[in-house]
Amino acid sequence: MPAISAFDALVYAPMLARTPSDLSTLVAPPYDVLDAAGKQRLIARSDRNIVAVDLPHIPAKELGPPACYATAAATLASWRNDGTLARAGRRVMFVYRQSFTFNGRAIDRTGLACLVDLRPFGPANDGTGGILPHEETFSGPKEDRAALLRATKTQLSPIFGLHPDAQGTTARLLREAFESPVSSDDSSGVGPAHTARSDDGTIHTIRVIRDAELQARLSASLKGEDVFIADGHHRYTTSLNHLRDLESHGNVPADHPARRVMFVLVSMSDPGLVIGPTHRVLGGMSAYSFDALLANPDLKITAAPGDLARLEHAVLAGSANAGPRVGLYDFATGRGAVCEPANADPLAAKFPRKPRAWRDLDVAFCQYVLVESICQARFNAGNPVRWAFPHSIPEVADIGAGVERGSGGGAAFNAQLAVIVRATPLSSVRDVSLAGELMPQKSTFFLPKLATGLFMWPHD
Repeated sequence: MPAISAFDALVYAPMLARTPSDLSTLVAPPYDVLDAAGKQRLIARSDRNIVAVDLPHIPAKELGPPACYATAAATLASWRNDGTLARAGRRVMFVYRQSFTFNGRAIDRTGLACLVDLRPFGPANDGTGGILPHEETFSGPKEDRAALLRATKTQLSPIFGLHPDAQGTTARLLREAFESPVSSDDSSGVGPAHTARSDDGTIHTIRVIRDAELQARLSASLKGEDVFIADGHHRYTTSLNHLRDLESHGNVPADHPARRVMFVLVSMSDPGLVIGPTHRVLGGMSAYSFDALLANPDLKITAAPGDLARLEHAVLAGSANAGPRVGLYDFATGRGAVCEPANADPLAAKFPRKPRAWRDLDVAFCQYVLVESICQARFNAGNPVRWAFPHSIPEVADIGAGVERGSGGGAAFNAQLAVIVRATPLSSVRDVSLAGELMPQKSTFFLPKLATGLFMWPHD
């Protein structure tokens, strides 16, 4: 892993107190899962909610007018001036635990919030570990995040990174730190627990690690580890581009804040590491026919009567099978089917240099076989189809019914076909990243999302 370090974080003032605090009204989900209504709900709880700064333009999928980023910067500056936000006053790390429920099971996931030296994507040949992306990105969000970073000169939300931690050393140190008694000395030990509950029911708990010896042990445990970016590809790329822009205007010292980026690092051995699915909903196809789709000789079709929930169950029932396996649901007729490629390794001819782990992804099969080779080519005269990326079956159903969704769904449109996919396995994320390849966009959905506003990294 590139060198990690403690940092003089910018935090909400209650976190500097010697007693626990509740930050629920001040933090927000990541910018890319919120719509205008979601932003207003958060601001209604507190006009000091970080969303007022972190989401100045909606939708954040594209660059907004300059004035909105200037307003965000002015708001952040005013909060610093009036004491709403303050610097930690020392170099700290944070142990960050998220407690949530998934498939009826209570789960804890624990990570380390710290700085990581910024370096280009790719493996490192010197044994220090590389920064490895796993999926492709869109241009619009990077332009939006770049404008916000230039205006505020602050990294407002952490990037979510994974590291192998084969022996579980880092995970153990973090568990011990989280469960340790509160230090009575403000200059050492681990501080009190500060919590926030997000709308999805997740409890976010952080404790400040002030102890320099513990910080050093954590740094040593991460030495040489690769970092796999789980969530935050757009923001990491934005940081890279921002540093290049600064360098184009003159020398950037080695200790410049822009040379480091704020992460939450989670061990791949952490039992709370959960990946959910990102389904696809397609529409706008001028000559679409579900019967014609099912009759395609490149597909192996098995009827799956019932609603969307039953279709998902049928898809997951064969999740141990090698190769792609998805569900197809026609909104007009309410018919469903389980779909697999008629021939093993259907992407080998088109992508012979991609690793088998990549070619076996449900999302790769969906994009390059179902969408590009069939839906676009045969049902839409070669033109792009409309997409939505819901994470749950209720979201899929809402989009099919014309309900606008902010999280992954976007604006309502005439949905025709749902493609139900399985969650991408963590092993596939690792194998594809180590091979230097990128998964298609929206391949993974790590649950739950990190909160924005618990800690920030100013570049001043």
